[in-house]
Amino acid sequence: MTTPEYDWLWGKRVNDNVLESSQENTRSIEEHLQVIPSELEIIKQDFEKRRSEDLLESRNKKVELRAQVAELERSLHQYSNRNSTIELKTRLNKIEEMKRKIKELEIAHQNCELRVELLKTNNEHWKEQL
Repeated sequence: MTTPEYDWLWGKRVNDNVLESSQENTRSIEEHLQVIPSELEIIKQDFEKRRSEDLLESRNKKVELRAQVAELERSLHQYSNRNSTIELKTRLNKIEEMKRKIKELEIAHQNCELRVELLKTNNEHWKEQL
């Protein structure tokens, strides 16, 4: 029992070893040697392509993230400097306020010393009169 395809191939044989050639079935050597990729190879190529695209996308995101981090660091440095300046101005204002208070206290202290001297003088004067 033979298949129709086998019978057809058997009928095409010129002798026991060689198939009869026909012009309609003639293909170039390149076509005969061309390897048709299997489904697995196609899937593998597709996977590699997607992997390459994903890798490129990841690298691009990484570059973008590094740029954002650099920008944030610059902003942080600027705000840090700004905050430091504000903090220094605040401290300087406190120092100036303390200097004013010290001056006021020194004046008050001198006034108290003068009063003490005046009281001592008055006390001695009263003692002499008594």
